[in-house]
Amino acid sequence: RVFHQQMEQIDLATDADLIALSFFTGFAPEAFRLARLFKDRGKIVVGGGPHLTFTPNPNLERSFDAIVRGEAESVWPLLLTDIERGTLQPMYQGTSTSLDDLPTPRYDLLSSRFVVRRVVQATRGCPYSCRFCSVPRYQPGFRTRHIEAVLRDIAYESFPRWWQRKMVWFWDDNLTANRSWARELLRAMIPYRRWWLTQTSLDIADDLELLGLMRDSGCIGVFFGIESFASSSLQAAGKPQNKSGDYRRRIKALHDHGICVMAGLISGFDGDTHRSITQMASQLDDVGIDVPFLSVLTPYLGTPLYEKLESEGRLLPERGYEHWNGYNVAFRPQLMTPAELLHAHRRLWRKAFSLHATLRRLRRAATRLRPGAFLLSVLMNGFYSLKAVTGNLPRSFAASSASR
Repeated sequence: RVFHQQMEQIDLATDADLIALSFFTGFAPEAFRLARLFKDRGKIVVGGGPHLTFTPNPNLERSFDAIVRGEAESVWPLLLTDIERGTLQPMYQGTSTSLDDLPTPRYDLLSSRFVVRRVVQATRGCPYSCRFCSVPRYQPGFRTRHIEAVLRDIAYESFPRWWQRKMVWFWDDNLTANRSWARELLRAMIPYRRWWLTQTSLDIADDLELLGLMRDSGCIGVFFGIESFASSSLQAAGKPQNKSGDYRRRIKALHDHGICVMAGLISGFDGDTHRSITQMASQLDDVGIDVPFLSVLTPYLGTPLYEKLESEGRLLPERGYEHWNGYNVAFRPQLMTPAELLHAHRRLWRKAFSLHATLRRLRRAATRLRPGAFLLSVLMNGFYSLKAVTGNLPRSFAASSASR
């Protein structure tokens, strides 16, 4: 059985022998709590994911019977064999593994509450090295799957609702990094008539052949880590490939192909001020972003950003890992207090997702986007605008490049 705690209640009375918990840093306190509850019930509890891969003290209070660091596929069969033999080890170090033998996921185990249940991983890793991102260390080396295996996942149709059969979410860090492979995949996808979305780098806007294949194969939305409009912040982020002066032109190229542009923007770089952060609300509108994802810079374990802020004594040790979720402040900014940074981010959120700003984006999207892409824009803008209007701002990280 598979549980996603933000979607459904965890079954503590399960008859399972083995409990596996995988989590990001912001959910670490809750994961440790669950681990202890399951151990009290006599379960074997294994922990994994990016937080336990990089934390220097991964097994606080012996919450877990074993920990898997790195990619689990390379060591999971051994771990299961060790459990059967009674020789379970406290630590298993996964290694970068081939994607060739990955099976089609057990989509039937996912909650019916997921709007998109067909999540596909066609590639793993990223060729870039953003300083706030742990992917290059957590999943080193950029790898692709056999296209036939990817198509097998795309062809899967045992979903109860039409939109779940229609939608494909590529859970990749940079789907199109290998352009020749990506073109081959997209050509092969055209007959399936799916709607799909993914994450990649903004430079695809300069490849008109690729954009045409994305449109023809059913792309409705792409997430880009734009991160900032300030060149100093982009340099600090390790994203020299991003040029804010090119944002409008490149986003227009996506719109010319009817594709919804989702963009991650991060508040809290050393050059940021309260004013520059709140100004991003008008800037994201000026360049034509359809769905903004607004997060606070977070020094995740395993990143160069963490090492820098730790060496400068700027981490806030009094703030537990529940603050390390992309929506709270876990470090001391350069030009603001932590409270000022949080206030600036919240003000940016309310301005960007005000009813007026949201309706303006949707009116623009109605003239630029294809039907599936427009529907995506309506759903996502509506979701975040409702949170802004009701004051129920996100407390946990949902989807942005800052989550890595």
